[in-house]
Amino acid sequence: MVVADEDVPKTERRRSMDAGRGPTSPRREQTGRLFPIATRGESSSQEEMMNKASSSAQLQRPKSRGPLGKSKESSATDLPRLEDTTRVDRLIREREQLRRNRSFSILDGDDMKSEVSTREDFDQKNASDLGQGEKQPSSIGMDGPDNVAQALVGQTNRLIIAANRLPVSVKKGEDGKWGLTISSGGLVSALLGVGKSYGMLWVGWPGVFIDEGPDRDALTETLLEKRCLPIWLTRNQVELYYNGYCNNVLWPLFNYVPLAFEPKLSSTKDMTSQWLAYISANQLFEQAIMKVYEPGDIVWCHDYHLMLLPQMLRKNYDKMKIGWFLHTPFPTSEIYRTLPMREELLISVLKADLVGFHTYDYARHFVSSCSRILAFEGTPDGVEDGGNFTRVAAFPIGIDPTRFHDALVTKVVQDHILELKARFKGRKVMLGVDRLDMIKGIPQKLLGYEKFLSDHPEWRDRVVLVQIAVPTRSDVPEYQKLTSQVHEIVGRINGRFGTLGSVPIQHLDCSLSFAELTALYAVTDCCLVTSLRDGMNLVSYEYVSCQSQNAGVLILSEFAGAAQSLGAGSVLVNPWNVTEVA
Repeated sequence: MVVADEDVPKTERRRSMDAGRGPTSPRREQTGRLFPIATRGESSSQEEMMNKASSSAQLQRPKSRGPLGKSKESSATDLPRLEDTTRVDRLIREREQLRRNRSFSILDGDDMKSEVSTREDFDQKNASDLGQGEKQPSSIGMDGPDNVAQALVGQTNRLIIAANRLPVSVKKGEDGKWGLTISSGGLVSALLGVGKSYGMLWVGWPGVFIDEGPDRDALTETLLEKRCLPIWLTRNQVELYYNGYCNNVLWPLFNYVPLAFEPKLSSTKDMTSQWLAYISANQLFEQAIMKVYEPGDIVWCHDYHLMLLPQMLRKNYDKMKIGWFLHTPFPTSEIYRTLPMREELLISVLKADLVGFHTYDYARHFVSSCSRILAFEGTPDGVEDGGNFTRVAAFPIGIDPTRFHDALVTKVVQDHILELKARFKGRKVMLGVDRLDMIKGIPQKLLGYEKFLSDHPEWRDRVVLVQIAVPTRSDVPEYQKLTSQVHEIVGRINGRFGTLGSVPIQHLDCSLSFAELTALYAVTDCCLVTSLRDGMNLVSYEYVSCQSQNAGVLILSEFAGAAQSLGAGSVLVNPWNVTEVA
């Protein structure tokens, strides 16, 4: 059983009491129910969506959809057979049905509109407090030039990617024209290969604030030409939705950081306003997708920013093929159940046909949470809720290795490789590439390196650690404190072990170009990944892809999702054990 690691009460497992049932698959067979719920069929065709980004993933949902999402009439055999169930079984199902009805009503119709109305009132009231009295502009890029908007309508069988950020960084040039560059990040790296096999449309926030007018229209047109549909968020929405609920509530919890508690009633009000902003932002994505959606398209929602989106989309079109993938760990049910809005998020995610995670452990934790919190049936293949089945599986995300292989033979990368080899001649190169984030374990990595130099002074002039720390959320006090701590450790190690000719650590608070990073991977003798908690960590994959001409070593944290894929060929360490890292 998927939830064997946690003691789920027997009354919550909803075991079937149908003695006359034949030897059919437990995923397909529907048990007796107190209320005749309209089922969504017994099977559905497995839809291709994630097999290009990971292993072979398939969409399926045994509901009222036959092959290719077509309706399927319910037959008499689909109705529950109440005479074959015990009284206790019927009472359990009645309790669960009432509980589901209460949970579903939270995000239904008038209640949702009421919450959004309250959210808009809050925005108007607090706009001045956030230092911006901007009017609420149109939030969907499709309100731009009509000829560009119409170009996206009418195309079918596309893969629509819904993610918080677009895969490009936006910058205005000196000539007044907008320029686009590919963003860094695991999601972008993983999906670059998918675009070679699918007609892809990406929906997300471009990362800039622009008032309505010609400037926004010009950027919208530029983005749409690159198959990117922008969602325009205000500063207030970003503060409450992204910096607030996403990064201060969901992200810490999913990375096993307990929710912050302040003994003030205002903190509860803050979380409520952030939750309302989270609903509002998800609705913007829903509206944008429905403007361009055509039957046959597959909608793939990504990460904790858009956990409400599957349910919103399902209400618009029941036959829509929807997937949801989480790029962070999913915590155990004991951690997740502390979240105040726990039921609403789980119920919405279960409206997707396929729910994907990096590892089997994360998928198991999700199914366990659905069983313990929602009292739904958990199986090794997914979650069943009142006749509807959502497949839950592990799809280790990867990268497109040919992108790195091809880059290694280019002249610009070869020139960088020759330069780096000359600079580090006679020294072994250790490399760390991380976001300057609390979960990346940069201080632990530096302490392990310091102990290594202390225990082996003969290596003082024969090794160098190149640490690339890409700044993130630099306006948050906790991240500012982390930056100061890292800089202090780097300064101490360089001061203690450095010489006039060299220093043991070269620390860069910036990102590198793709060519520079590829060359650095190629000349590195040892790559250090010491994440304290990581959904996957694609740096390890990128490093291995660039080691065709080198016999480098990968030291990998056992708490990174990549440890389950690359653990056999790497050195696994516990980053909290400084001696082991050294």
